Amino acid sequence: MTTSAVVQPSFEDLGRPLAQVTFCVVDLETTGSTGEDTITEFGAVKVRGGEVLGEFQTLVNPNTHIPALVAVLTGITDQMVAGSPRLPEVLPSFLEFAAGSVLVAHNAGFDVGFLKRSCADLGYEWPGFEVLDTVALARQVLLRDEVPNVKLSTLAAHFHTATTPNHRALSDARATVDVLHGLLERVGNLGCHSLEDLLEFTRRVSPERRAKRGFAQGVPQAPGIYQFVADLAGPDGRVRRQVLYVGKSRNLRRRVASYFTAAETRPRIDEMVRISTGVETTVCRTPLEADVLELRLIAAHSPRYNRRSKFPERQVWLKLTHEPFPRLSIVKAIAGDEALYFGPFRRRAAAEQVMMAIYDAFPIRQCTARLSPRRATSPCALAGMGRCCAPCELAVTPAEYAELTDRVRDCLTSDVRPLVRRAEPKLAQLVRAERFEDAAVLTDRVEGFSRAALRHHRLASLAGCPQIVAAYRSEPGWEIHVIRYGRLASAALARPGEVPQQVARDAVAVAEWVAPPVGPAPAAIVEETERVADWLERPGVRLIEIEGDWSWPLRIGPAASVQIRIGA
Repeated sequence: MTTSAVVQPSFEDLGRPLAQVTFCVVDLETTGSTGEDTITEFGAVKVRGGEVLGEFQTLVNPNTHIPALVAVLTGITDQMVAGSPRLPEVLPSFLEFAAGSVLVAHNAGFDVGFLKRSCADLGYEWPGFEVLDTVALARQVLLRDEVPNVKLSTLAAHFHTATTPNHRALSDARATVDVLHGLLERVGNLGCHSLEDLLEFTRRVSPERRAKRGFAQGVPQAPGIYQFVADLAGPDGRVRRQVLYVGKSRNLRRRVASYFTAAETRPRIDEMVRISTGVETTVCRTPLEADVLELRLIAAHSPRYNRRSKFPERQVWLKLTHEPFPRLSIVKAIAGDEALYFGPFRRRAAAEQVMMAIYDAFPIRQCTARLSPRRATSPCALAGMGRCCAPCELAVTPAEYAELTDRVRDCLTSDVRPLVRRAEPKLAQLVRAERFEDAAVLTDRVEGFSRAALRHHRLASLAGCPQIVAAYRSEPGWEIHVIRYGRLASAALARPGEVPQQVARDAVAVAEWVAPPVGPAPAAIVEETERVADWLERPGVRLIEIEGDWSWPLRIGPAASVQIRIGA
C-alpha cells in the first residue's frame, strides 16, 4: 500500500500536455429559421502544438429556403448551395476528420448541439468528443477591462488574429484558432499545461480541490484500489483516520488525478476531496482481485461518500421450516438447522414477493402458530377462501401436507415449472375479467421467483465448492484465481514466460484459509460471490482444479423457458 502526501506534481503526471492534444476548431453556418434550422456550411481546422494539421470546408444543401436576412449576413444564398452535397453526405466526412480530437467552438453549445442532433437524426452514434468552449474560457481568463464582451469579433480584434471573422464557417474557424492560441498563452502563464487543467477554467473547479492535485504524485500507473482518507475528530474529540471513499481503476494514477480536474463533476466528490488529507493505493494483480478488494473495503469501512450499499450484511432469507406442518418465514440469518433456506434477498420486499408467488401456487399454511398433528384448532379465513389446506383443523394428514410441502421444496431446489403452470389458469382468468393490474402483480411474482431461484442456485453452487482453481488468458497474461466456498482466497498473474500451472500451485499454497459456510450461504458477502461467478462464467475461463460440484438445476430461472402462457 502506498500513501500520497501533498507534493507538487509534474504536469505530465496529471494530464495530457496541451502541446500533444489535437484540437478540431469547428464553426457552422445555418439557415437560422426557427424550429427547422439546418446547416448550410461546415468549416473546421485541426491543430496540434500550434501547427495546422488540416482544414475541412464545404457548403451544405439544406433542402430548404435560406432567409434573405441570413443570406445578407453570411453571403450564402440558395443558388450557392443548390449543387452542394446534403448533410447525410457531409456529416460522416466531418466525423472522420474530427475523430480523436477535442472539439473547440466559439459558443460550443450551438455548434455541438447541431452536430449531436444531426447524428441523432441520421442514425450516427455521437462519438463523445471532449468539448472546449472558447467563450467560457475567455470569460475565465480575460478581465472585463481588457475586452467589453466575448464575441468572436471582439476577441479576434483583441488577439490580432490573422483572419477576420465574417460569418463564413472556415473564416470564423480560422479566427477561433488564433483566439484559442491567445487564450492558451494566457492560461499557460497561470500554470495550466494540461487539457484537464484547461477544462477546469471553463468549469470552475474549486481552488481547494485543485490545490490537492499533488495527491496523485507517486501513485503507480497500475490497476488496483484507491482510498481517499482524512484525519477527522470523533465524538470523543480524538482524531482518527477515516476512509471517505473507495474506488478501483485500471490506471490508479490517471484515475486519482482526475479527481482534481474538470473530469470530476459530482458535487459530493468535490466536498470529499476538500476534506481529504491523503490517498492510499493498493496495486492488484487482476481486475477480479480489485473488484473484490473494493467490495471488502466498502463493507469494512462504510465510506460516507460511496453510494453503493454500505450494509451488505443486511440481507434476508426465505425459510421453509422443519416441523410437522412446515411454513414459510423470512429470517435474517441461517440457523444451521434442518430447515430449507432460499435466498439471500437484498430487500425484504423481494423475499415477500417470492413468498406470495408460492402462496398463489400452493395452499400451504400462512399462519405462524405451532400446530399439533393430533389436536385440531379453529381455521382462519384463508381456509374458507380455499387458499389454505387447513392443517390446523386436521383437514389434511401430516403425510398429505408433507407431500404438498415436498412440491414447494422441489420448486425451490430443482424445478420452477410446477409453480409457473399453476399460475397460468389464474392469470388467464384475470385477463378475461380485464383485471390487468392484478394480472401484472401475478406475473411480477412469478418472474421474481424465477430470478430469485437462479440467483440462489448460482450462489449456493459456489458456496458448496471447497476449492476451485481457474485461469483466464488476458493481455497481461494468465489471470489465476483460487476460490473457496464462493470467496476469493488468492489471485495471481502468470506473465509471459512464466508457467501458469506453477503460478497456480503457488497461488493455492498462499491462499487464504476459508471456513466452510453454514447452509447455502457463501463464505463471502453476496456481492463478492456474484463477481466471482461472473468471472467464472465468462467465455475463455479454464478450470485447473475443482473440488465439489459447481452446477445448478437445469429447470431453474428464466433460462428454463419460464414463460406464463395466457389461454384464450
